[in-house]
Amino acid sequence: MSLPLKTSFRGVTDRELMIFRGQERYAEFSPFLEYQDAEAATWLQAALAFANEDLPDLRRDAILVNATLPAVHSDQVEKLLENFPGFRTVKIKVAEKGQTLQDDLARIRAVKKLHPNAKIRLDANGGFTVNQALSLLESLQDIELEYFEQPVASIPELVQLRKTLRELGSNLKIAADESIRKATDPLLVAREQAADIAVIKMQPLGGVVRAKDIAQESGLEIVVSSALESSLGIAQGLYLAGSMESLDYDCGLWTQNLLADDIVKTPLRVQNASIAIALPELDPEKLERYRVAPDRERFWMQRLERCLELL
Repeated sequence: MSLPLKTSFRGVTDRELMIFRGQERYAEFSPFLEYQDAEAATWLQAALAFANEDLPDLRRDAILVNATLPAVHSDQVEKLLENFPGFRTVKIKVAEKGQTLQDDLARIRAVKKLHPNAKIRLDANGGFTVNQALSLLESLQDIELEYFEQPVASIPELVQLRKTLRELGSNLKIAADESIRKATDPLLVAREQAADIAVIKMQPLGGVVRAKDIAQESGLEIVVSSALESSLGIAQGLYLAGSMESLDYDCGLWTQNLLADDIVKTPLRVQNASIAIALPELDPEKLERYRVAPDRERFWMQRLERCLELL
């Protein structure tokens, strides 16, 4: 499948993904195109588990979720956030390639002006140096931030930034995403005391069971998030979030609203910033409409076969 986005997100304008049916249900396999097979195989492991194993026991039937704002120009903020009616928390993307610190500040301040009561969290996807992250935060001392997600790329940089913030008297919490889901040792960030919060994602961490184990063993506060998936992929994340013993923050499971269309008959609906946990019904007409060209089908089938060999 290739689903169009409403606006560019991490340089992506169309989201390619694979849907297949296992013994129990459909599942989504959607590692980003640039990921190598070793990393993509973990995503396949998660999809296979979801398609073939029993669903986890749920501790809640709905999940509070945050809006996600791509790194758009400040004059697009209002329009983009209209895709998330009733949100109470917004994650703002910063450190986009080709943009400046002033672009980030303008986007953040536009959100604050339009939605003064919303909680604001930032996500740099590891795009800043320590000094760049500190410069941004220095310019935002008048705005309370909920946390800063993956401000820098490496664990030593996270440690340095977190230590510097404490020395400056700041209690801003640092969240780790890439330093967990892309690491050979996802628990290293916790052992090194490099973060306060673990961002847990179902596909990149190999499925519900493994993701829950990592979350529990980390000892960190938890946010369950998505990877720009369809409503089916989001549903997989919802079951992970619903099975968690505790959730400390609104979850990043509302990104399907960044898609221009979906592959289900009724996309997951959010009411009062909450999504009920459910498996959406796939729409055969949309599956056909967004089917990729034959050369892309071959790419995905070959990718699937290579990843299966690694499991």
